[in-house]
Amino acid sequence: MPSAPAPKKPRRSPLDATDLRILAELEENGRLTNASLAARVGIAESTCVQRVRALRDNGVITRFRAEIDPAALGLGIQAVIKVRLGSHSRDVVHSFHATLQQIPHALTIFHVAGEDDYLVHVAVESAEALRDLVLEHITVHPAVRHTETQLVFEVVPGAGVLPPRA
Repeated sequence: MPSAPAPKKPRRSPLDATDLRILAELEENGRLTNASLAARVGIAESTCVQRVRALRDNGVITRFRAEIDPAALGLGIQAVIKVRLGSHSRDVVHSFHATLQQIPHALTIFHVAGEDDYLVHVAVESAEALRDLVLEHITVHPAVRHTETQLVFEVVPGAGVLPPRA
């Protein structure tokens, strides 16, 4: 039986300079009030509300969130766990996705092409906790053929997706 087609995403209109200024301000500080955001961008508050709503409705802004320092919560060790699967059938991949989403302290999970199938970025309190996470949550999945764990010495933010500010 064929699977149901994926839901269609809203069609995105091209972003103009005002949209890009709104996004740059929100990327810098997602807690700005609408009044502050409108003033910084140089538009009316009502226009700003409509623009931000449209950016959210069109899937350009996907979420607002707080960035939390894992070390402040006692999770001072970060690692990237490379995972290779022995099978790539749709059912196996979906099953493994579900497993990965339940891993405690997983920061980001990448499903990638190449020699490895997944990169799992985690934060834990100790080397023992990292070992246990790999053994109890990843290698127990029947499709996992190989893992390799790499310690993260430092996380350096990238330039982001927006053009540099002038």
